[in-house]
Amino acid sequence: MKRTFLSQAVASIVLGVASIAAVHAADTHNHGANTSVQYRPDITYTLRTDIADGKLVFIGEAGAIKGKVNPQLAAPEGAVVQINLVNGDGATHDITVPDFNAKSNQLNAKGASTAIVFRANKKGEFTYICSLPGHVQAGMIGKIVIGDVAVGDGAPQAKSRGVEISRSPMEVGTPVGKRGPQTVNVNLETTEVLGQLMDGTTYKYWTFNSKVPGPFLRVRVGDTVNVNMANAKDSHMIHSVDFHAVTGPGGGAAVTQAAPGSTKGFTFKAINPGLYVYHCATPMVAQHISNGMYGMILVEPEGGLPKVDREFYVMQGELYTAQRHGTQGENEFSLEKLLAEQPEHLMFNGTHDALTKTHRMEAKVGETVRIFFGVGGPNTTSSFHVIGEVFDRVYSQGDLTSPPLKNVQTTTVAPGGATMVEFKVEVPGRFILVDHALSRMEKGLVGFLYVTGAENPEVFQAHSKPDGNSGH
Repeated sequence: MKRTFLSQAVASIVLGVASIAAVHAADTHNHGANTSVQYRPDITYTLRTDIADGKLVFIGEAGAIKGKVNPQLAAPEGAVVQINLVNGDGATHDITVPDFNAKSNQLNAKGASTAIVFRANKKGEFTYICSLPGHVQAGMIGKIVIGDVAVGDGAPQAKSRGVEISRSPMEVGTPVGKRGPQTVNVNLETTEVLGQLMDGTTYKYWTFNSKVPGPFLRVRVGDTVNVNMANAKDSHMIHSVDFHAVTGPGGGAAVTQAAPGSTKGFTFKAINPGLYVYHCATPMVAQHISNGMYGMILVEPEGGLPKVDREFYVMQGELYTAQRHGTQGENEFSLEKLLAEQPEHLMFNGTHDALTKTHRMEAKVGETVRIFFGVGGPNTTSSFHVIGEVFDRVYSQGDLTSPPLKNVQTTTVAPGGATMVEFKVEVPGRFILVDHALSRMEKGLVGFLYVTGAENPEVFQAHSKPDGNSGH
């Protein structure tokens, strides 16, 4: 019986994240304080124990090593490496890399899984083994090469490429300020785009304006809003738009069911201030949303929002693919997993790298940050949290007129829901955006906020003990 992704994810998050923390604790002890904690490895491999040709062996589980016996692993010098191990034969096993003092717990049951994490801090050829007596002699030994070129868990011979579909979190529109009500025109185009989900992996997204999420729309209470929605000629599906801010049939979806190459529209009055989600509402609705058809509209109250230094637009979504998380090449939609509410991928702003590599969110010490946060869904509820920060103000459920909650650690946001959070950044460092259902980090759900400026020891100060290995 092969392991499920869930068992791997649980093992990775419980042991892997703890191990990564241990790696960085060791780095801090040896090299001084490290405030940029790494929560995901640089290279990941997955191996399964098995019996082949009468020998006990490790079998590669994904990507270039899939199906290979005792595959050669590789990593660049300095990388954080995670090796997942799944018990495929029911005997007792572990995974050990002696030269890096990395050793897992023992697996006793078929289908059980574990992981080791270590920093590849020296070049050369090393071995990974099962350390149980007699198991190396029985065949459970492989090579790991630390050098300049790495082949990761899912690395293909030729990586699949798609267009960049992630929406920049800095695209927040222009605040309405003190202006009075006016007429605002909103132009949306629905497109179907082969986009880059992660390194080497693509997916056929359905989008508003060829990005995920759709554009951040910003109006004022009392505005008259004209919505024009065009479905691209090369689309294969009918699309529409449902604004949660609209009072009217289907939030506009009843009159915007547009065939490929056609345009539909409507006009509505923005009568309720707040932060609202919009999405496609063409059957099956959950598939259209999951594929990327969601965004947010801000209806600012009279007089606008209070001024802050930085504003960011972040939305959480999920993808249901027939291929397992980490599979290279073009991933395809899975109706079965959608109906079972078992996403293979969870992302901020459409892709795994959107808020970690593609777009850089930045602020300076002393500035006030505002995040417009929403959940496209269609199914998962988010427990939004910024590691190392406390929300000074939370406008729960996108309510901008009631007094905000104060001093909040984690806020719940329903699928199809939104919130606005604000906080002052007091110290420099890299702050990590997560859903505090933390196993989802293993499926791609993470973002970074970089804060620069002077240290503030009255608020935070690392303690370090100098030793002979510090190198400073």
